[in-house]
Amino acid sequence: MPATKASSGDKASKKAVRSTLGAPAQHNQPSRKGKKAWRKNVDLQEVEEGIEELRAEERATGTFLHKQQDDQLFVIDVKGDDKIRSTLPKFKSSELTSTKILAQRSAVPAVVSRTTTKKRKSPLSSEDKNRLLRIGKRQRKGPFNSVVDPTEFGAGSATFELSEAVKSSGGYDPWGPKEEAEEVKDGMETVQPKKVKVPVHGHPRDKIQVPAILEPHQGTSYNPPADAHEELLLKAYEIEEKRVEKAAKMAETKAKFQAAKLDVDEEVTLGVPSGMKVDDFVRMEEDGDAEGAEVIEKKMPPRKTKAQRNKAARILIQKRVLAEKARKKNELSIINSFKLLRRTTNKTLAAHEQAHELRRAALQEKLKRGLAGQKLGKHKVPVEEVDVQLGEDLSESLRGLKPEGNLFRDRFTSLQQRALIEPRVPVLPRRRRNRIIEYEKHAWKRFDRE
Repeated sequence: MPATKASSGDKASKKAVRSTLGAPAQHNQPSRKGKKAWRKNVDLQEVEEGIEELRAEERATGTFLHKQQDDQLFVIDVKGDDKIRSTLPKFKSSELTSTKILAQRSAVPAVVSRTTTKKRKSPLSSEDKNRLLRIGKRQRKGPFNSVVDPTEFGAGSATFELSEAVKSSGGYDPWGPKEEAEEVKDGMETVQPKKVKVPVHGHPRDKIQVPAILEPHQGTSYNPPADAHEELLLKAYEIEEKRVEKAAKMAETKAKFQAAKLDVDEEVTLGVPSGMKVDDFVRMEEDGDAEGAEVIEKKMPPRKTKAQRNKAARILIQKRVLAEKARKKNELSIINSFKLLRRTTNKTLAAHEQAHELRRAALQEKLKRGLAGQKLGKHKVPVEEVDVQLGEDLSESLRGLKPEGNLFRDRFTSLQQRALIEPRVPVLPRRRRNRIIEYEKHAWKRFDRE
């Protein structure tokens, strides 16, 4: 029995041994059946020693030795250093051990604890800070350093703070100009419509090189040269001849319409609209056919037999097979001649592009001379009038000169030819067509006529 007691005392003494670093030791734990025994720490003395060795290496060298390369740890000195003796500290027996311990410096940089003059901006705004304080039930300072209870403002822990709309009231106009809205919005959504990028197109007036005031023809002078006067006369004659031909053609067309309206004595033919005439020989043929025609009864075709229908189906299948073969043959021929078709297509496209460029160049060249005589929309740009006098009307002196032409008309025509104003035709007032109907009210029907 005493031996057993001694053995139990030895186990108790071994159990009381602790680690040199302060961690509890469980080396000689008798049993781990209990739940509490498993909660205690295990022996970490070897791990702690290894970690302390690594920390000592880091303090001495600034890093771990096992992470460095061999060329960083070892150096082969083949030359030697003459100044090594002057740099090494001399041995002094008077130095204290405490001085030597303090002389040992760590390679790890120390923590800087001095105050800096630069103020660091807090990442939290005042609103976020108040919100976090309100969530954490911390005391909040109110007016005059009074403690504010966050629950007394509302029914819950929330407070009735001013909204963004109330804070920015009076300074934001959603219907105002876009520049003002962008200056004042501060993250608020604007209702300005999206700015549409206007396409840039060239205007014809930028390419027209016609001067504002044209130099008049020499034939318009009061004492013109004979050749210039004759040339201007021929030009005026051609213009007037075209005008007369056009007027005659219009008169002829108008006379035909009038004759068709006045022709009332024509015979009315059944089935023919009024105003249309049918030739006599066509009418005679129709009458002869109507008299000698015999009534031909149409006979229904006989019903096909089953053999005939099968034969027709076989013929149709053969036609479809032949058509499919022809289509495939055509496709193969197209595939074989694909390179030729591509070259032909490229040549055609190049020819079309060249023709398009030529037409465009001709149009630009024509546009440089102005828009005289061209049609824009449903209106035509007018051409300047030719004012010329006959030979007997010419005056050899300024005293007998008669003023002709219209300066306002010339300037207005020049503005239209240079595309500064759009071509228009004069709109004359029309006479009222519908007749005004007057009604006499019942109250005014019964009156004495005198």
